[in-house]
Amino acid sequence: MSAAASTSANPKAAGTILPAGAAIRVFLAFAGGYFMSYALRSVNAMISPALIAEFGLSNAQLGSLSAAYFFAFAALQLPLGIWLDRFGSRRVDASLLLVAAVGCGVFALATGPTTLWIGRALIGAGVAGALMCSLRAFRFWYAAERQQQLAAWMLVAGTLGALVTTVPVQLALPLLGWRGVFWVSAALLACASAAIFFLLPHEPLQPPRKGESQWAGYLTVFSTPYFWRFAIPAMLIQSSFIAFQSLWIGPWFRQVLGMGLEESARALFVFNTVLMFAYLALGLAAPRLSRRGWSTLSVVSAGSMLLLAIELAIAFAGGPRAWLLWLGVAVVVTVYTLTQTHVSLVFPERLTGRAFTAFNLIIFAGMFLAQWLFGVAVDALGGSAEGGSGFRNAMGVWVAAQAAAVALLVLWRVKPPRHED
Repeated sequence: MSAAASTSANPKAAGTILPAGAAIRVFLAFAGGYFMSYALRSVNAMISPALIAEFGLSNAQLGSLSAAYFFAFAALQLPLGIWLDRFGSRRVDASLLLVAAVGCGVFALATGPTTLWIGRALIGAGVAGALMCSLRAFRFWYAAERQQQLAAWMLVAGTLGALVTTVPVQLALPLLGWRGVFWVSAALLACASAAIFFLLPHEPLQPPRKGESQWAGYLTVFSTPYFWRFAIPAMLIQSSFIAFQSLWIGPWFRQVLGMGLEESARALFVFNTVLMFAYLALGLAAPRLSRRGWSTLSVVSAGSMLLLAIELAIAFAGGPRAWLLWLGVAVVVTVYTLTQTHVSLVFPERLTGRAFTAFNLIIFAGMFLAQWLFGVAVDALGGSAEGGSGFRNAMGVWVAAQAAAVALLVLWRVKPPRHED
C-alpha cells in the first residue's frame, strides 16, 4: 500500500486546511516545543562526563539515568492519546511543557543520582506530547498528502535541538555549567508553552461514540496486525537509533574510537547536521516517491537492510575515520519517520490521538530498554576495556536483533484494516 493510498483514509483533511499564515504559525509553535524535547533527549551525550565525575556513575547507572526520560515518556503515551482526542493538541502540549520546565529545575538542583533520575523523568513526561500533539493537529489542519512531509520536517526541528546539544552546549558548559544549561532550558520550555497556548487555534474535536470507552479505542489499535508489522521493527531499529543519538554515540566516539571531548563534540555536531539535512531531504522526497509508486513498506524495507549493513561495519571499524560510518546511519534511519504517520492514517479520525500515541508508546518503550540494556550489555560483554570490546560486542547483539525485526517487516504480509468514521 503506497503512502498516497494510505492517506486517502483522510478525506476530511482538505476541508480544514489553514490559511498560509496560520499554517506557518501552527507549524513553528509546535516545532519550538519539539526542538526543546529533542535537545533535552540528547543533552546527556554531552554532559555525561560531568555527571560521571560529580556523581561517580557507572555505564549501567548512566544508561538508567538517561532512560528515565524514555520511561516516563512511554508511561504517559496511553493517557496522552485520550487527552489529545478529548482536549486537543493545544491545551495538552502547553500544559505538559510546563511539567518539563519543572523537571529541568529539579535536575539543575540535584544533589545525587536519585534526584537526577526524578528530574529526568519529569522532563520525559513533560515533553511526551511534543511530537504527538503536532502530528494530531496536522491531520486536521493540513492536506492529507502533506502529512508524512510535515512529520519529516518536525524531525528537522528536533534535530536542530540535538545540534544545539553538541558544540554549542560544549562551549556553554564552562560559562553556565551543566546546571545552568538546565535552567536556561526551563525558561525556554515556559516560552514554548505560552506560544502554543496563546497563538494557536483549536483543532476540531470529535466526541466518542455513544457507549464507547475511551480506553477501548486502544484495543482496536493494538489488536490490528498491520500496526505490529511496523511497530516491532520501529521498536528495534528506530528506538535503538535514538538511544544511540541521545547517549551512547558520545561514549562510542570517546571509548571505542579514542576521541577527546572536543573532537567528539565536533563529530556529534556533524552527525546531527547530516541527520537534519537527511530529514529535510526526506520531507521533500516523500511526496515524489509516493507519486512514483514507492510504498512506505518498500522504502522502509530497503532502508532497513542498508542500515543493518552499516551498523555491522561500525561494530568492526576502527581508525580516525571510522566515525564517518555513523553519518550513513543518520541518512538511512530517517526512513522510519514515514512509518508512524503511515500506520496512524489507516485508523479512523476519532482514534487519531490514540493511534499516534500507541505507536509512540512502542517506540519509546524500546528507547528506554535500548538505552538501559545497551549499557548493561557493554558492562557484561567487556565493559570499557581498551579498544571498546564491550561496545563492539553489544553492537553485534543489536544488529542480530534488528535483523529479525526486518525479516518480520518483509515477510509478514498482513494488510491495513478497512474502517468507516
